[in-house]
Amino acid sequence: MVIVYAGNEFRTGDDIALALVDYSQALARVNTAESVEVPVRDDDGQTSSAVFLVGPASQLVAKRVPSPEEDELVDEAVTEELRARIRRLRPAAGGEFIDEWI
Repeated sequence: MVIVYAGNEFRTGDDIALALVDYSQALARVNTAESVEVPVRDDDGQTSSAVFLVGPASQLVAKRVPSPEEDELVDEAVTEELRARIRRLRPAAGGEFIDEWI
């Protein structure tokens, strides 16, 4: 997938991109923002990282693009950390809005 953010495109893995979008949505629902660092694939094929400010004002899009399976960027630790952050934003009384994402 490609994350479109601030007029730029960042290639990353599907799970990472979708977790980032979900986290941005969760932050928006509690009216806060945070910086998140995720791995991205550079044009030369090397892996680096990018920091995204996500929250209520975020305008980020995860766009599916064709890529070879061996090129899929996977980082289970990053994906799980984003999912854990989403769970921590769950209202203390319980909430329906996050259950659908996880």
